[in-house]
Amino acid sequence: MSVDKKTRSEILEDRLIDFALDVNRILDKLPRTYLGNNLSSQLTRSSTSPALNYGEAQSASSTKDYIHKMRISLKELRETSVGIKIIERGKLSDDNDFLLKVKKEASELIAIFISSINSANSKMNNNN
Repeated sequence: MSVDKKTRSEILEDRLIDFALDVNRILDKLPRTYLGNNLSSQLTRSSTSPALNYGEAQSASSTKDYIHKMRISLKELRETSVGIKIIERGKLSDDNDFLLKVKKEASELIAIFISSINSANSKMNNNN
């Protein structure tokens, strides 16, 4: 395989890493208020978790284990998405265009994970 040709798994992992970095770019600019500090702390964890858990899912010991790790990633993506909405609604960020880009990426990643989990569930149910 050439260096230029990445697998779907590698592309998704790259997107998850970029998403975590983008969210944290937003967090670095939040006001240093109680809300800003709380969101920054919580979203740092929830935005990085999907990439880490997706990495674990790639070496899952079974389809059930894969689904479990993917569901954790999905849960964390949803949490981050809500956090981004709080930042947006609370007008805690001046960069609305970037915020919308990150919000859109969160929605796309959530859709990808839902689809992957549903496919894995179907595969597991058909094998039983």
